[in-house]
Amino acid sequence: MTGASGWRIDAHRVLALEPWCLMGILNVTPDSFSDGGVHLDPEHAVESGVEMTRRGASVLDIGGESTRPGADAVSIDEQIRRVVPVIEGLRRHPEGAQVIITIDTTRAAVAEAAFDAGADAVNDVSAGTDDPAMFPLIEKRDRGVILMHRLRRPELDSFSDRYEEEPVYKDVVDEVREWLAGRVSEAMHAGIHPDAIAVDPGLGFGKSVEQNHRLLVGLPELISDGRPVLVGASRKSFLGAVTGISEPRDRDPESIVAAVDAWQRGARFFRVHNPDLHHRALLVAAALATPTGS
Repeated sequence: MTGASGWRIDAHRVLALEPWCLMGILNVTPDSFSDGGVHLDPEHAVESGVEMTRRGASVLDIGGESTRPGADAVSIDEQIRRVVPVIEGLRRHPEGAQVIITIDTTRAAVAEAAFDAGADAVNDVSAGTDDPAMFPLIEKRDRGVILMHRLRRPELDSFSDRYEEEPVYKDVVDEVREWLAGRVSEAMHAGIHPDAIAVDPGLGFGKSVEQNHRLLVGLPELISDGRPVLVGASRKSFLGAVTGISEPRDRDPESIVAAVDAWQRGARFFRVHNPDLHHRALLVAAALATPTGS
């Protein structure tokens, strides 16, 4: 079984997810766990985003607030100050004018400012629970949304390999699936088009190392609901826990293995730091999955 073949961005566009779709991570923050401080200059951020599109990204996910464990909340005004110049700069750039842009925020006011600047959809790690105005805004603007599962807010969370007491689930796959189904139902009740809703199991958000592994193995159960499933394993601590690599930027090999395995289990949508390496690895995986000749 494979995941949904497309994600409705608005009334006129559906983002193709076959054979895969890569979302490039573009954090304009000083404190994100892997690329914090790298893209603070808007012009540099725009060039980095354009380079990601050259190297295989069909979507750019732009965020002005870190959601890593332990991160402090960032004000609405500061998020807007960080992200709007980057979105506007991408839309002015010849190679950024057509790329799909998602705004990584849990605040409706930030999403609205991003839409006005040229963003296409929302990536909400709170699945609409942080701001009751988020779902009505998405319905009003007729945009796509990604709803992610998390157990607790970032400032109360820990990295997957550093829990003093591990999160408790009877069955992490079943519980994540059921929780996301509830959020999807709420979004549709608010009038959001069913095909505009993607989900994200929230790897690394309120899950131990083993629970993250179980979610990856259990992806077919999430995919079976027929909705686009975004997989965000890139450079996360639960991968480093296996190999002993403590520096997130050195975890691209681990990230690629996780993405290829997820693709083989039916996932088609990936949030990544290094689109080039993921694209190349998935090309090989696809070639080996459907060999030609004798």
